[in-house]
Amino acid sequence: MKKKAQLDLLETTIKEYGYLLRYEKGNFLGGECRVREDMVVMVNKFLPLEGKIYTLALVISNINPPGLAPETAKIVDRLIGNSLFMKEKQRYPTD
Repeated sequence: MKKKAQLDLLETTIKEYGYLLRYEKGNFLGGECRVREDMVVMVNKFLPLEGKIYTLALVISNINPPGLAPETAKIVDRLIGNSLFMKEKQRYPTD
């Protein structure tokens, strides 16, 4: 799947679960937050396409919604499961 299609799919998924999606400029990568009564996902609009995809995949993995579409789950698992920052991932094999 092309990267633009992946981004579109992740954006649609975020919106389906009731989040507002905003692209803003600033010194941040992005994430989820609450603004008054609204659930908002913020993404830095100056990130490259890959950064936007990773940020949205990270938010979806944190939300962990039930009934996630298989295509979306595949993207999230591929990106977040291979993350260098994943806590559960074991760096060194044990003997």
